[in-house]
Amino acid sequence: MVTVTEIFCRLDYRAKPTVKTVVDIGSNIGISALYFLTRNRGAHCYLAEPDPRNVARLRRNLAPFADRYTLDECAVSDVSGTFDFGIESTGRYGAIGLDLPRSIRVQCREINDLLQAVIANAGRIDILKVDTEGMEERAVRAIRPHVLREIDLIYLESLVPLGPLHPGSMQQTKRLATWRLTPVVPSTPERFRKAR
Repeated sequence: MVTVTEIFCRLDYRAKPTVKTVVDIGSNIGISALYFLTRNRGAHCYLAEPDPRNVARLRRNLAPFADRYTLDECAVSDVSGTFDFGIESTGRYGAIGLDLPRSIRVQCREINDLLQAVIANAGRIDILKVDTEGMEERAVRAIRPHVLREIDLIYLESLVPLGPLHPGSMQQTKRLATWRLTPVVPSTPERFRKAR
């Protein structure tokens, strides 16, 4: 219920009704994806979740939207490979390298590889949401400039202060534990030069 409140009531990941393409990294049991998919009938979500227990619940929760999401059962960070992924009983908190009583081995996909595949398929990304229990900053910082230009809005969770992420390209604001990155609008002369 905490997650439902954060997403549907507090609107941590507010989306316009016109949203079309969402990448949801750290999809958990699909509550954030459910929010994005219910904004309109044309929205499509690309999901990444490595915990098999969460994946099973995600599939049940999103069953009515099975044709409108693509699921990659993996973690996502600034590197690819196979890693230990700490898990706990609720499934809400799990991450690569997290020191928890139990861990599983998961595949990890490099963030640019994932985002470029989505862009090749969808053209652009309206929203990138990253909630990976401590790995968010590392992953978002690794996004290459040419990939970043194809993303309209980034949400990431972090309880700790973040350093500047992509200064000059993205402006950064915070509301509660959610950081929001949006493209910096170029000055009028620069926009005019590009238009010519």
